[in-house]
Amino acid sequence: MPTLLVSSAFIRRYESAVREAWPGIEPIVLPADANERLDPASLERVDYAYFSGDVFPDFSRSFFAAAQGAPNLKWLHVFNAGVDAPIFQRMLERGVRLSTSAGSTAQPIAQSAIGGMLMLARPFLPWLEAQRRHAWEPLRGTPPPDLVGQRMTVVGLGSIGSEIARIAAAIGLEVTGVRRSPRRDADPVQVIVSPSDLPRIAAETDWLVIACPLTDETRGLVSKDLLAQLKPGAQIINIGRGEVIDEPAFVDAVRSGRVAGAYLDVVSQEPLPPDSPLWDLPNVIISPHNSAVAAGNDARANGYFLENLRRMAKGDALVNEVKS
Repeated sequence: MPTLLVSSAFIRRYESAVREAWPGIEPIVLPADANERLDPASLERVDYAYFSGDVFPDFSRSFFAAAQGAPNLKWLHVFNAGVDAPIFQRMLERGVRLSTSAGSTAQPIAQSAIGGMLMLARPFLPWLEAQRRHAWEPLRGTPPPDLVGQRMTVVGLGSIGSEIARIAAAIGLEVTGVRRSPRRDADPVQVIVSPSDLPRIAAETDWLVIACPLTDETRGLVSKDLLAQLKPGAQIINIGRGEVIDEPAFVDAVRSGRVAGAYLDVVSQEPLPPDSPLWDLPNVIISPHNSAVAAGNDARANGYFLENLRRMAKGDALVNEVKS
């Protein structure tokens, strides 16, 4: 009989859906005490595992202790999209199949990214600062440029990057996507270029959006050189990974005015230390790696898992399977 390692909260809510997806599968429930570990006999029996949203963060350690200690684990599904943590590479190296719920948070993250763009594009920051002083201060001087017709360059056209591109195009921006594969009919962008072309198009970019995973190729992609090649006054949105940006070079670019502002949901060191210069940069909005927060995320992530459970039972290809 196949077995599935899950949390008690998940199986209480979804037991009937699990049994519908794979009749006869037996749950093995993670201990309710985060400091308690499954016994060796139970670990020996674990075939499959689901790292659900209710496990993170309080039970993450006990869950992955069980997953690593389960010698017969064949498949691990995770509620999150990013799998750059070392634990996931270790799973792949030992032959465990890995799949994700990538796409479950695409809409709220994209909405946060576009919200950050609108706060920067429209004068919300000076308005809010005046409100804190109880001051009625209509904007004087040079008005902000129209968004319509500005160029957004989205690095990474997965589910999140594509949703950002779709909304931006609906607002009226001209959107260029950056990825290795050529343009497909369903892509919500006018143009797709390869990563090697990013320096060439930087000078035309008003909004640089980082929506790619962290890899050896993307680490430090937004370098000092690339920042210097951006259109003067360009702004940056990063909802990917902090390490994609050379942060010291970014700080210098904002202070010099070369980069006019940014919305950062991710930074290279998280939590961001209180003495980080990022906190006090002008026109920089920071959220604590929280742009995905939304009430419907768990249901969407669990839907991806249940679909993959059905596929695993039938021997079909998995959705969002990570290739080693």
